[in-house]
Amino acid sequence: MIVLENVSKSYDGGAHFTVHNLSLHVPRGKLLALLGGSGCGKTTTLKMINRLIDPTSGRVVVDGRDVRQTDPVQLRRSIGYVFQGSGLFPHMTVAENIAVVPKLLKWQKDRIHSRIDELLNLVKLPAEQYRERMPRQLSGGQQQRVGFARALAVGPKVMLLDEPFGALDPVTRDELREEFLGLRRRLGLTAVMVTHDMMEALLSADMIAVMNAGKLLQVGTPRELISQPVDEFVAALMASPRNQTEQLEALMAASSEGVAS
Repeated sequence: MIVLENVSKSYDGGAHFTVHNLSLHVPRGKLLALLGGSGCGKTTTLKMINRLIDPTSGRVVVDGRDVRQTDPVQLRRSIGYVFQGSGLFPHMTVAENIAVVPKLLKWQKDRIHSRIDELLNLVKLPAEQYRERMPRQLSGGQQQRVGFARALAVGPKVMLLDEPFGALDPVTRDELREEFLGLRRRLGLTAVMVTHDMMEALLSADMIAVMNAGKLLQVGTPRELISQPVDEFVAALMASPRNQTEQLEALMAASSEGVAS
């Protein structure tokens, strides 16, 4: 569904590479998490999929189409994109935000109106309550739900997500992530999600691609990365959530002993 073949990106004629010789395959209906620290090249990789950034070399194919041979505007309109912090237009109502791409595609007004209501109800924001609200009248979680609705407006097969839950409080983050994962499975979306949160990647993704300094270190299922890390960097990443779990278990055990005494 999404294929990257030997993709590289350099901004200085090849002296340095933000992404270097990266190859990935995301099967239809699967979610791939791009995992790594700040500056490792994961957001650049994401943006090369929908041509927000063009690669210096290599090939990107989405649903059988070489993206370099596809009009970038048409390509972006066919791929859902969710930003950290929702990226809503502050001067537009919720309904107007969701309608941006359908209007550009010259959908009929009745079709747009129906689609807005359908999507708001899908992301658990009753249309009659929320369609005329402004983004400033929404909580962070509600804004991100509208961001998901906008990304789904024209029924894309592919969704790109750049730290979509990073700006939310922990409770809202967990709730919205679970809702999105259920929605993605129900709609059969193929998705690529950028995250630096190891636990989020492990709990959300079918496959994880670990990047460091622009290079792909390992790609596999969460179980494969935990049990068979290819090097010390990947092993350290995978050890972090395990260590946190062990510390929490120790804290809970100590708390239980204190209550018993």
